[in-house]
Amino acid sequence: MQPFHGSSQEWNRLIAGLPGSHLLQTWEWAQVKAIYGWQSLPLVWGAAGEKPLAAAMALKRVLPAGGFARRMGILYLPKGPLLDWSDAALRREVLEDLQDFARKEGAIFVKIDPDVVLGTGVPGSAQAVEDATGAAVRKELEAGGWRFSPDQVQFRNTVLIDLRPSEEELLARMKQKTRYNVRLAAKKGVTVRAATAQDLPLLYRMYAETSVRDGFLIREEGYYQTVWSTFGSGPGTGAPFSEPLIAEVEGRPVAAVSLFYFSGHAYYLFGMSRDEQREKMPNYLLQWEAMRRAKSLGCTSYNLWGAPDEFVEGDGLWSVFRFKEGLGGYVSRTVGAWDYPASPLLYKLYTQTLPRLLAVMRSRGRARTRQGLG
Repeated sequence: MQPFHGSSQEWNRLIAGLPGSHLLQTWEWAQVKAIYGWQSLPLVWGAAGEKPLAAAMALKRVLPAGGFARRMGILYLPKGPLLDWSDAALRREVLEDLQDFARKEGAIFVKIDPDVVLGTGVPGSAQAVEDATGAAVRKELEAGGWRFSPDQVQFRNTVLIDLRPSEEELLARMKQKTRYNVRLAAKKGVTVRAATAQDLPLLYRMYAETSVRDGFLIREEGYYQTVWSTFGSGPGTGAPFSEPLIAEVEGRPVAAVSLFYFSGHAYYLFGMSRDEQREKMPNYLLQWEAMRRAKSLGCTSYNLWGAPDEFVEGDGLWSVFRFKEGLGGYVSRTVGAWDYPASPLLYKLYTQTLPRLLAVMRSRGRARTRQGLG
């Protein structure tokens, strides 16, 4: 393992060629996190002068603490490390190197969050298929001192849509009611357009309205403005980029999605909607146009970003999951986030304190969002 010394373009090209390449491992995502207190530490594995076999954009945050712990921090590899996880020798090397790296960096722990698939399909359904590599990786993590993280930063499971079939086939794969609602929205006068820079304040306000209505927490407006501007290069540059789409009825915005593209994959990170005109099903046409746009840009998959941890109707994501499933996607279940406690005592204190701290932060965040809406 050695540090990466190269340009942002070289890093993005490198990880695009590795299995499991992901938007959250790009140089641009690390730039966003740097503005909010994270130091980027890009790492590669492989012989000098040869194509790397593995890579990871590690993010480090020093914790504001006193006493002997004043220089302690945490390491996080969002959706990394990237490698061929079926290569048992390589994965052992990478995991052991990350443990050593955490100790050298004085970290309380290192969190990894790779997209290692445990299986596809809803567990217990006829479509469910388990993955032997994912099961082996989970077993090795447990044996190697890693702990399934109490703080799953990203969604463990998601819904993916294969964009390689024709548009006619994509429509045919949708559930009948979803396909009907896509066509209904178009008949009812819903239109979809790409957002401009002038639309960004509107997008945040709609997102804030959605978060208050549906009871989830979002960040302050500056964070999303930073994300959109950092990923603002557009298609044709080879760099990851974002492109929000807005659904309108008679020229009035009623819903939007914020799409991101990298290495042949499209990601649906943020979705927002208003209460008005919902009977015209704007979200259905919006997602269909997102699929068509991603396909036209050469993407082979569309990540709908999130599915329940437990596939039961009581799960908070159940209704959202049913909507995504109706679009013709399939469930991808992964191993999730795992922590290696480089300092077991401090890790125990950290994990005991974190839930209380997050509860306070979420309460304050909701209050700020409501206040911002006036």
